[in-house]
Amino acid sequence: MSRTASHPAALPTGPSGNTHPTDAVAPRRILGLDPGLKRTGYGVIERVGSRWCHRAHGVLRVPTEAALPARLAALFAAVRAVVSEHAPHAIAVEIIFVNVNPQATLLLGQARGAVLAAAASDGTPVAEYTALQVKQAVVGYGKASKTQVQEMVRRLLALPEPPSPDAADALACALAHAHQSAHPVVAAMTTLGQTQVRRRSGRLRGWDEAALAALSARRQ
Repeated sequence: MSRTASHPAALPTGPSGNTHPTDAVAPRRILGLDPGLKRTGYGVIERVGSRWCHRAHGVLRVPTEAALPARLAALFAAVRAVVSEHAPHAIAVEIIFVNVNPQATLLLGQARGAVLAAAASDGTPVAEYTALQVKQAVVGYGKASKTQVQEMVRRLLALPEPPSPDAADALACALAHAHQSAHPVVAAMTTLGQTQVRRRSGRLRGWDEAALAALSARRQ
């Protein structure tokens, strides 16, 4: 199992060396996961004040030469390690649909099962979101391209460059859960296509309003 990761250096650290928000702010940390048998993206965001900040992201890679049971076991262990390292308060997993062929769908389903089992193994609440829900919440358009998702994640989390597609999807899933948790009614309406990117003043406090406005204008 190989792992590529990116971590910030700006957030304050606690006595153990782990990153925490300031004591004056109730901590909240979300881990997003984009399951795959070859590559599983992960992304961690943390609320600091009224903003959601990037904490870490990366890609878990399973050795393709191993037998399927060993690959699933490696994936399970790798996700468990990420959960243990970052101690999220909630985990958001993307629901992936594959229509290429039945075999690919079956393999991805097994990988999702390993990811879900690892995510839930210590009792952390786990939520699932479709790609449509994630794109609606983060980009404002359910059919946004991967490039648009990458760029929007970069803007929302003030990253120096767009994350890889797998990590960007995972971060976007975490952001979608943050939006759902803060504004469940608005999030549900967005999923049904009843709202656009524009929100009432203060709805998306801490989000990149300029980027959202630009994407909204692009859709018109």
